[in-house]
Amino acid sequence: MELASGVAVAADFYKGLLAAQSGDFKTALAEWTPLAEQGDYNAQYNLGIMYDNGQGVLENDKTAVKWYTKAAEQGASDAQYNLGVMYANGIGVPENDKTAVKWYTLAAEQGDAKAQYNLGLMYDNGRGVPENDKTAVKWYTKAAEQGHAKAQSNLGVMYEYGSGVLTDNRRAYMWYNLASYNVNEQGVKNKKYYS
Repeated sequence: MELASGVAVAADFYKGLLAAQSGDFKTALAEWTPLAEQGDYNAQYNLGIMYDNGQGVLENDKTAVKWYTKAAEQGASDAQYNLGVMYANGIGVPENDKTAVKWYTLAAEQGDAKAQYNLGLMYDNGRGVPENDKTAVKWYTKAAEQGHAKAQSNLGVMYEYGSGVLTDNRRAYMWYNLASYNVNEQGVKNKKYYS
């Protein structure tokens, strides 16, 4: 019986995903809400996206935070990253850099390049944590190695000025060049749905 139940849940989730991807947010909401209420982190994350962006529902940052939190507490790295952004910028919650660092760290440790970059920024600027250039370089490097253009650029700055690393103009030049290439490749990406 569990297998049939799991197959039905997967079918409902997939039906919601197809609906959202085609712009039918009413159907997505109807499919995902019961799943999210039953603890499905993919559905919870996707409801967070819908409320965050006002897709098929009135934009409601507090409700987005609610659903992101439920998904993030189950280990969903995209939800953890989005929560970090919400707390860092005071969107739907009071601004809280320490809490932002918590969520960025959880996502960064799972390999999320955006979270690694933002965590690097937090250490670089001393937001929510003591300023620490070496730790900033660590997180910028992890994101840069995944092709994150802004992390590559910031890493170039760190090497150029010897912040957290020894001054190394060759490495600075290398990271700047990679950043300039990747900025053209990446562009701006919207928050995505889990599939």
